[in-house]
Amino acid sequence: MNRTENRLSTESIGVLMREYAIPCVISLLVGALYNIVDQIFIANASYLGSYGNAANTVVFPLTVVALSLAVMIGDGCCAYVSIALGQQRADKAGKSTGNAITLSLCVGFGLMALYLLLQDQLITLFGGTVNEQTYTFAKEYFFYITLGIPFYVFGQAMNPVIRAGGSPRFAMAATLSGAILNLILDPVFIYGLHLGMMGAAVATVIGQVVTAVLSVWELPRLKSIKPSSREDFRLDGNLDRRMLLLGVTSFLSQISVVASMAAVNNMIRKYGALDPIFSQAAYAQIPMAVIGIVMKFFQIIISVVVGLAAGCIPLVGYNIGAGRKDRVKEIFRTLLISETLVGAIGFVLAEFFPDKLIAIFGAAQESSYYTSFAVHAFRTYLFLIIPACINKACFIFLQAMGKARQSNILSLIREVVFGVGFALLLPQFFGLDGILYSMPVSDGLTFLICLRLIQQTWSELSLQGEIRTA
Repeated sequence: MNRTENRLSTESIGVLMREYAIPCVISLLVGALYNIVDQIFIANASYLGSYGNAANTVVFPLTVVALSLAVMIGDGCCAYVSIALGQQRADKAGKSTGNAITLSLCVGFGLMALYLLLQDQLITLFGGTVNEQTYTFAKEYFFYITLGIPFYVFGQAMNPVIRAGGSPRFAMAATLSGAILNLILDPVFIYGLHLGMMGAAVATVIGQVVTAVLSVWELPRLKSIKPSSREDFRLDGNLDRRMLLLGVTSFLSQISVVASMAAVNNMIRKYGALDPIFSQAAYAQIPMAVIGIVMKFFQIIISVVVGLAAGCIPLVGYNIGAGRKDRVKEIFRTLLISETLVGAIGFVLAEFFPDKLIAIFGAAQESSYYTSFAVHAFRTYLFLIIPACINKACFIFLQAMGKARQSNILSLIREVVFGVGFALLLPQFFGLDGILYSMPVSDGLTFLICLRLIQQTWSELSLQGEIRTA
């Protein structure tokens, strides 16, 4: 047992959570900020404005598809590796890492090819035909973003793997480096060189390439989880199924954005056309642009929430493997308190300062309809953001404990049954407002289920004996 592994079972929980969770939070937050930073610069460019904003909203869920596949591989490998190390099985950890590298490369290039082949259909599916200018901008932005998909998938998948290998700070630095470069290049390309949507996309891709290259540089330096031979890179069906099953919750937490935005964007197009204001050609893109902004803000909060929970995966997995239920219980308690505080901050910002938030996205250049709808959207859509944060923490904690089946079923209920179902159902009764109601209704119902699971998990961690994993 090396020193890093020993610390996971002896060091203070508070110290370990700061060491592992904070870099994870920053890594995920920075990853989410790629698209958000693009949207801020696009929105404030007078020649792009809300049309570019709406185009960014159309493409955003397609980038999340790539992210969801990457985190399924990366977080699944992270959980598997952590449990293996707790059982003193470094050979299993190394093989899992090799398979994760191979999977991420296959998925990245496969998804790029699929996107290039189905470009027009995908843009249409996610509401890009709301008007001609939005479609043109979305197509331009999507093409160049697609070229960077292999780098994006690889960098995001390797991030949790590098954390599991004992280098959480490097994992954070790799992601942060790419994002900072994107932040620098966006204004140069959009304002200086006047490259428009292409400029925003190219800046993002360059940042993703940097993150991927840094990950390649660090992987051979990992000690406890380094693949030992070429055989470790050859895909193993049994291993991959177990590893990916542990990452399905992370996949669902991200892919839900895609499913809900596909439903939401099409409901916006349908019911916006029935609205007396947004049925007018000059304002047709506003609801889509605004909902996209609200969801981006929510994505920032959820990145913190998921980062805190995912950062605990190595700690929970190792201590489960080592039989230290007392430490797992302390991690659970600390995590729930932390997630509640994060949700409270999000609630205060969304309910009391929505005008300040929307101002960041170029509201000064838009009509009064843009601002008024945005304020209403923030306050309604994110009304139950605190329970939403606790729900996400519960999903990932169950995953970290090896309870993949419970975690996945709960995620499916929230993200697909409730998330998509209410987004399609409620607008039929409440029009555009129904889209806004779908989020708090889904989170409120899910929270009632989570309360029961939290109670059961707490009781199980208080009893003697092994924890049953699925």
